[in-house]
Parts: sequence; C-alpha cells; structure tokens
Amino acid sequence: MENKFSRRSFLYSVSMLAAGTALATPLTGFGMNRKMKVVLVGTGVRGISFWGKRLVEQYGDTLEFVGLSDINPGRLEYAKQFMGVNCPTFVDFDEMVTKTRPDLIIVTTMDSTHHEFIIKGLNAGIDVLTEKPLTTDENKCQQIVDAERKSSKNLIVGFNYRWSPYITKIKELLQNDEIGEITSVDFHWYLNVHHGASYFRRWHGLTENGGSLWVHKSTHHFDLLNWWLDSDPEEVFAYGALEHYGSNGPFRGKSCRSCAHKTDCQYYWDVTKSQHDMNLYVKNEEHDGYTRDGCVYRHEIDIFDKMSAQIKYANKAVVNYSLTTYSPYEGWKVSFNGQKGRIDAWLDIPFMGKDSLDQEALHSAEMNQNMDDMNQEPLVVHKNFEKPQFVNVVSERGGHGGGDRRLHDKIFKNPGADDPYKHSAGIRDGVMSVLVGVAARESIAKNAPIKIASLTDIKPTADRS
Repeated sequence: MENKFSRRSFLYSVSMLAAGTALATPLTGFGMNRKMKVVLVGTGVRGISFWGKRLVEQYGDTLEFVGLSDINPGRLEYAKQFMGVNCPTFVDFDEMVTKTRPDLIIVTTMDSTHHEFIIKGLNAGIDVLTEKPLTTDENKCQQIVDAERKSSKNLIVGFNYRWSPYITKIKELLQNDEIGEITSVDFHWYLNVHHGASYFRRWHGLTENGGSLWVHKSTHHFDLLNWWLDSDPEEVFAYGALEHYGSNGPFRGKSCRSCAHKTDCQYYWDVTKSQHDMNLYVKNEEHDGYTRDGCVYRHEIDIFDKMSAQIKYANKAVVNYSLTTYSPYEGWKVSFNGQKGRIDAWLDIPFMGKDSLDQEALHSAEMNQNMDDMNQEPLVVHKNFEKPQFVNVVSERGGHGGGDRRLHDKIFKNPGADDPYKHSAGIRDGVMSVLVGVAARESIAKNAPIKIASLTDIKPTADRS
C-alpha cells in the first residue's frame, strides 16, 4: 500500500485541487473527445458558486453539469437557477450517480459527510473532487485512504491558498535556501469579529459537523506549513478553549431574525440584506431546518474560539501556531527562522499597510471571484549580518489572493504548465493537513502531545520531495 503512494508521488493520479495536474485536462486527462460530465453533491454557497457557477461560466467548453444533489429540494432548485444549468436534480445521491454516469463527482456537503460521497464515488469507479477539508477525524481519514488504495480513480481535495502569488513567493524564497535550514516558524491567523463570528452562526459551530475550526479552517494553514517546510508534521501539543461565543454570551436566541436582543447584540447579523442568502437558505428552511443566521451564543456550540498549537516536524523544525476568532482585524503573520536569516510576511494587518477596506467587507472581497484589483504586498528577508531586504509581490485581492483562478486554470486550462514550486500535491498532503487539527483536538482532551503516526497508517517523513 505504501509503495502505491510512493509510486504515484502524490503528484498526478491522486492530487489535491491545489494540484490540478491529476486531471491533466477535462478532455485529455480523462481520455475523452467530449465534454466531461460533472455532478455536484451539496448545494451550499461554496458549491454553487466556486464549484458551480464559476466552472459553468469559465470552462463550459470542456465540461457540463449533468446532475445536482442535495437533501434540501428547495436549495436544489435555486442552485440550478443560480448556476445557469439545465440538468436534473436529485435528493438521492445514489440515484443521481446511477442515472447520470458522471466522469467527476464534486463534493461540497457538510465536512462530516465528505467521506460518504468520496468513498461511494471511488467504489463506483468515478473520479472525485472534494472541498476542503478532506474529512473531520482520523477514522474517516483512514476509510478514505483505504478506499483510494483499492480504486483506480483519482481523489482531488480542494486547497487554493497555495496558488496565490504572495504565498508562492514565500515558497520560492524558502526553496531557494535564502535563509538556510528552517529551524522554527511563528504563524498566527486572525479572524475578525465579522468573519470569525460567521462560523459560530452556521453548522460549523458543532464539532460533529466540521471537526472544529482546528480542521475546517486550520487545514488551510497546516497545508501551507507542510508545503512551505516540505516536511510532514510529527507531533502536536495544543491548547484551546471556548471563552467568547457559545454559552459565554450575555443573551441568546434561535436566530438573529427572531431575536429580542437585536439592538443590544454587537453580533446581530441581518440575513435579509442578502437576497442570495435569503433565496438559498432562508426560503428553504422548511425542508431541513437549517438556520443560516443562528445565534453565536447558542448553548449547543462546542468548538474552540481560542486555539494555540506547537507542532514538531519530521525535519526537526518547530512551529508556533495560533488562530483567533474574535479579533478587531482580519489578517495573518508568519515568520521563518533559518540558520542564515529570517523571513517576515503578513497580509491584511491594518497597521502594517494601507488597506482601505473596512473589516466587514474584507472577507467578501477575498471570496469575490470577479475582483481583480492588483496591488503590491511586501515581505522582508533578513540575512544574518546584512541589511534587511524588502520584497514587493504583485498580488490580488479577490479569489483568495488570486489562488482560486490559478488552480482552476491549472486543472481546466493549462494543465501542462510548469510547476517549479510543487503546488501539485496529493492525498498524503490532504491527510496530513487534517491530522494536525485532529491531533490538536486530541491533545487538548488528553493534555498530552499526540504523535501523528498514531492516528492513521500513513507515517510522517522528513523530506516529501
């Protein structure tokens, strides 16, 4: 089994979405002389926009949606209209697969159910693309790995941050050995009171649904660390607490719409201001009971809102990581300490730049696929005994810093393009990014360091190249 992973090198036949080479192109990669038949299961906002409408508009000459599936029939009908497709819809996933015989299944359901559709797809002999995270715990992770080993088909996991120009510049500097062997990293991510609170309003507020933010959100960050360091995580020790949201609030209700504390709660969010959210979620609550504007102070919330971890890597580098969910500003900072110097990088830290966007609009701009504003973002390379060097990187605001467009183009437009910085990745990367979060959860529960090797049968390696 391990030989199969080694032989594939996790680069081509099993790739993450950050690595679109697995598909080559929708035509040649699948050996077709026709459009690729695609189905989508899970018609939430991410599915119908990034994996739906954008693919229809940008790559309609090479693919077509032949089916949409969701447990909510109302959302299904709106998804069909929003995406601009004329395919059949199915409440029953198995029926959709049987009747449409797709070439590719795109999974954008609740995180905790990803494994069900991934495994069904692979067992049916169909390529599968799943939104991040791969899954939510180590047992489901192992089930997916086992299914992929038995299958001749590909599993693609949706990462996008790797592809942004700013993130790539950091990888370039590290790969070129600008500061020597990396010994330690400080990586801190700040979600502001607008974006951070949104996770606690939605299904993500329950660990059973999203694996906590250690998995749903931080899987992005852990994948970047693993990629930047070109090594696997080996051991994790973590702290975490729920101290701000959930039962800590002074009052609560079922939803913001029905709350008696609208004028008093700083976290009041008016979903009726978004016609898209009203059409997609509110108008379809009757079908499954899902409330998009849930109270951030609900007693049932059980995920952490304060998180900190120490991660030891197989190549001996150590990482100090934190995630804050109620910061007054949104952004991130990373610092790499090497034997020959240091790199400092950051994005959206308001007092370190000239960002004119207000905090409430920041996340919307990042998610906007049509926003192509270009700007220059600095980072600093300090070499021992030398003056610091400021490096300006031409970057973008929308589409996760330009990463979304680049990874889609790699899959569906320019699959043969050179990839000198190893954006292409594989199932090992998907598993390892999830397992750091899983280990962090277990470490908090046991108040002990957790070995990554104890979680699945995939063992950490110091050099992933």
